[in-house]
Amino acid sequence: MTSNPPGHNGPLRRPHRSLSIDPSKLVPMDKTEALRLPSHGDFNVLFVGAGNIMFGSPEGPWNHSFRLEHKLGPRLKVVGLIDPNIERAAAALEKKCESFVVTAYQDTHICKTLADFIRVMSPEEKPHAVIVGSPPMFRGILQKGRDIEAQLLEHFPGVPLFVEKPITTGPLEELNETHQLAKRISDSKTICSVGYMLRYLKAVQTMKKILEDNKLTVMCTIARYATAYESISKPDWWDKSKSAGPIIEQGTHFCDLSRYFGGEVDISTVEAHSLEWDENAGKLSKMTIDESQIPPRKPHSSCHLCYLGTLYSCELEVYADGYQMKLVNPYSIPVLYIRKPGDDNETSMTFADDDPFFSEISHFIDTIEKREENEPKILSSFDGKDVPSPAQYHRSSNPR
Repeated sequence: MTSNPPGHNGPLRRPHRSLSIDPSKLVPMDKTEALRLPSHGDFNVLFVGAGNIMFGSPEGPWNHSFRLEHKLGPRLKVVGLIDPNIERAAAALEKKCESFVVTAYQDTHICKTLADFIRVMSPEEKPHAVIVGSPPMFRGILQKGRDIEAQLLEHFPGVPLFVEKPITTGPLEELNETHQLAKRISDSKTICSVGYMLRYLKAVQTMKKILEDNKLTVMCTIARYATAYESISKPDWWDKSKSAGPIIEQGTHFCDLSRYFGGEVDISTVEAHSLEWDENAGKLSKMTIDESQIPPRKPHSSCHLCYLGTLYSCELEVYADGYQMKLVNPYSIPVLYIRKPGDDNETSMTFADDDPFFSEISHFIDTIEKREENEPKILSSFDGKDVPSPAQYHRSSNPR
């Protein structure tokens, strides 16, 4: 990604300088203590979705419930868990209630819908925050059954939202509804964080600090993302008609980082290439799902940038006024390589024990509770202020 499209003669688009955090403020989870102040009693949280992002999986480090337990300690009270799969929700809660965090879950209501939760909720159980982790094909627009955010704004006005990425998936024609939803969130001044957790990496914030301290302009970003697919046993991930494919499901993090460093994207310059359902695909040597169960003539996820293993292979390069910064392995132990003008020697910084999932939850909670001593910031919002309008996505050609 370049800061300006070819032939663009206007001023360079710069990312928002205020959307950064002092790296020293990103404290590891095991170095923090849950604050129990007289003015801070129980903290009620409503979970929407009982899947992997909420309760963890072998595929990766995501697990919002785990981070909330460490951030809030005994203050955490999960007042409701909404998921149409009652059996899965009950199994997740059973595990929690067999552990040391039983007090957070022992009174949790299991409900199929938000309406069901509202019917059984007592006034004391009104949530202080809602974590939305349901699959993206079931949220992010205004159609019935896919409008959980709009329902939450109506029934719990002002209650902060944490919404997982991607905020929605679906055909281009639905994008206007997502813009309308973003405007509703922005106009209501609802605190809302979106789960682009790589923005909260210490390495990423160190890169932002280098840019700001040296007053640099980003000229180009280059990203590479290769999935370690051996542990990906979720069938929807392999069915493009549901998850929209690996770029939307996971590679979106690197699209987001390119936008975070390089500024807003000129949509007219974007091209995409994918393997379609009627084209011959490569054969993966080991699969954890039965691909024959995916209905024919529905798009499969063309995950050919894959390899066997458990750790993803990912890199992001940022070029700025003679500086080169290369972030490697952001999902495991991030390493930042830096080259400066006039010096061909490459220096490196390793960021062990960093947990961006905890940092994003921590800053979300601190923003809600106005803990100014922690200088909290939400780095990825749902306000839609700088997102191109739906009309800008149309092209005369048919991109693939």
